[in-house]
Amino acid sequence: QVQLVESGGGLVQAGGSLRLSCAVSGRTFSRSAMAWFRQTPGKEREFVARITWSGVGTDYADSVKGRFIISRDDAKNTMYLQMNSLKPEDTAVYFCAIDRNSYYSNRDRREYDYWGQGTQVTVSS
Repeated sequence: QVQLVESGGGLVQAGGSLRLSCAVSGRTFSRSAMAWFRQTPGKEREFVARITWSGVGTDYADSVKGRFIISRDDAKNTMYLQMNSLKPEDTAVYFCAIDRNSYYSNRDRREYDYWGQGTQVTVSS
């Protein structure tokens, strides 16, 4: 059974930093693309960042580009999201996801097969 578990969320002041982790268990996905999405109440889950199977290719939503960094450590079966210069509008539940069928994937949440339960990030002004 595949499990994705996010951690690292919390409350931080604007301008601060947090590092989210996504630990994967049940099988390895070293040849699959992975991504982070986020969601606020009443809104659709939105794309934040994705990383290719090799870790070389990355893609970011315009709203986080230059502030967030996605990475992965396949030896640890873990993906990360380093979030810097946080803003109140970054407040959301953050989810990690895996597209088991693609090395690269895209920004469409419907392409992703496995999801974590989410971790809350709250940025105060």
